[in-house]
Amino acid sequence: MFDPSPTVRHGPPGWPQQVPPPDAQDVEDWRVEAVAWLLDQAPPEYRAYRTVRRHPVLLVWLVRHHVAAQREAVRRATSTARRDLAHRLPPEVAPGVFDVLEREDLRLRRVARAVDLLDQALEGRRFVPRL
Repeated sequence: MFDPSPTVRHGPPGWPQQVPPPDAQDVEDWRVEAVAWLLDQAPPEYRAYRTVRRHPVLLVWLVRHHVAAQREAVRRATSTARRDLAHRLPPEVAPGVFDVLEREDLRLRRVARAVDLLDQALEGRRFVPRL
């Protein structure tokens, strides 16, 4: 017989693996895990600010800006890497430089998606699994 309410639930695509979804039955307060994950994405100094730790909406807002700034830094680095590093690194290093920048951009895209999903969940949105 099919059980429509399984004990293990998954968030939508892009949901951070370390954070249980808001409707997980075995988690009393998913926000605690969400705050911990968000703090891991933020500058370490954010942990010292009580207001940031106590208000997940503020934390998600700050992390969103931080990730956007990191993505902009990667875009700028990508556009200036050849000019800035041509006289400092041997030419055979260039593919590795661009590989690092591409991987970092992909990582930051995933983080930005996860931050957006956490923000939606904090606003009360519930995600329904699709077939």
